[in-house]
Amino acid sequence: MSNATQVNPVASSFKGIALFTPGGDCVYCIDEQKRAHWHLDLCATLQSHLGLAEPPYFLLPCYTATVDRWINSSTQVAKIVAEAYPRALRFQPLLNALFGLGDLPWQPNYGSAEECSVALIESYRSAFPQLWECHDLIIRVEQVAAKLLDPLPQPKLDAALQLQPYSLKLFVNGIDTAATEKMLRLLHTTLENSLLGAYTLQVIDVITHPAAAEAANISATPTLIQVSPAPQRRLVGNVLNQEQMAQLLESS
Repeated sequence: MSNATQVNPVASSFKGIALFTPGGDCVYCIDEQKRAHWHLDLCATLQSHLGLAEPPYFLLPCYTATVDRWINSSTQVAKIVAEAYPRALRFQPLLNALFGLGDLPWQPNYGSAEECSVALIESYRSAFPQLWECHDLIIRVEQVAAKLLDPLPQPKLDAALQLQPYSLKLFVNGIDTAATEKMLRLLHTTLENSLLGAYTLQVIDVITHPAAAEAANISATPTLIQVSPAPQRRLVGNVLNQEQMAQLLESS
């Protein structure tokens, strides 16, 4: 791609995430402090560079790939977990180049099959035609989201709970983009500060997907549902701060 930026060396331990468009453009970030996933910044970057009316949150998580690299403190051997949703798997050579991973094979992530269906993604094409065009973009995004929230200390959840990955769904009203973005920033920051293990987050627009909202008995937005670990819990309405969000997770 002609607009590719020079790939910089990455640290021995880092988290990385890449977001692709249906047309093949890519925005990505590398977090050496391993404190944020940056989904919002990637969507905002696409909005800015492609002139979109709003951030394309519907690309999450279907067009994402994530990698976590760390050094085992006992053996000093590097451990890498690299996963990509099926639509991003074809970009493995590019992902390895961006994150300095050699010829590492990426593991497919088949989660969120319902939200990643072809019909659902195609339903956005008329409103976001730029995403289906290739602009030869490869953009590394520097972190800004974490700076917008106060770095409040968050207690880690009990280690026993970390054995189970968290699965969460956030139902939002896509018309209210400001409230949606604020909630997503708060949620991502809290999850990164509070959880030691893996998690998946699905963002569902009740306007675009009323059937999914009805099936989940959504009466107001935003509504956060912790699908697993059991028992299932939900939080309705705007959360004021990270402490309230962390308390929801701790009560599991």
